Amino acid sequence: MTMQVTYTGRGITIPEGFRDHVGSKLEKISQLADRGQRLEVKVSSENSHRNAAETITVELTVIGRGKVVRAEAQAEEKYAAFEIALNKVTERLRRARDKKKTQARTNGNPHAVPSVGQALAGLTPADPDRPLYEQVLDAADAHDAPPAEDEWADPIRIRRKVFPAEPMSVDAAVDAMELVGHDFYLFIDAETGQPSAVYRRRGWTYGVISLDPEKKAASGETEERSYRPSNGTTLSHVNAA
Repeated sequence: MTMQVTYTGRGITIPEGFRDHVGSKLEKISQLADRGQRLEVKVSSENSHRNAAETITVELTVIGRGKVVRAEAQAEEKYAAFEIALNKVTERLRRARDKKKTQARTNGNPHAVPSVGQALAGLTPADPDRPLYEQVLDAADAHDAPPAEDEWADPIRIRRKVFPAEPMSVDAAVDAMELVGHDFYLFIDAETGQPSAVYRRRGWTYGVISLDPEKKAASGETEERSYRPSNGTTLSHVNAA
C-alpha cells in the first residue's frame, strides 16, 4: 500500500521539486513505519527580528494504525531542514519497531523472565479477614499433602541402553573415556572379567569401580597403580575408588 503524503505550507509555497524530493524518500519511511498510512509534511517560514535570514521549519508526522511518530528540524534551507527531520523520524521509527520486536520475542519465549503482573496473575490473593500466618500454614499443609491417586497414573520412567562390550584393560578404558570426552566409561575389565567403570577424579587422576558378582573381593578393597596411555608415558594414577 502506497503511503499518502499531504503538504501544508505556512508562509511559504511548496514547489514541485521539493515534493518530488520527499517522494523519493518515502520507501525508507515505509520500510520502518508500522502499518504507516499517511505522512504529513508541514513547511513553515519565519523571519527573526534579530536575524534577517529566513528560517525554514520542516515537521514530519507519520500516521498509521500504530503509534504516531513526529519530528521537526530547522535550517536556512528547506531541503536541509527536511533531511534533518527525516533522520530524526526514521531513527524514532526504527526504535519503535525494534521495541515491538523485542516485546514479541519476549511474549513468545517460554524462557523469558515474566513481568511482575504475569508472575502474580495465577496467585490467590490473601484473605484480609484472616491472619496472614494462618494462611501461610494452610498453604504449607496443602503443599505437603500426599499426591492424589490419579497423580501416580504416569510413573517415573527409566530408560535402559545396552551396548556391546569387548574386554579391555583399565588403561584402554581411560583412553576411550578421554577420546569420547565423557567423565566416566563403562567396560569389561580384561584382567578380572568384572564389569567396571573408570571416571575422572580431581587433578590428573582417575578412579575405577568394579563389580564382583562372585563376592570374592573384600568390601571396599582398593589398590593404586600407574596409568600408561597408548603413547607409553605415565600421566597419573588410577585408584580403585
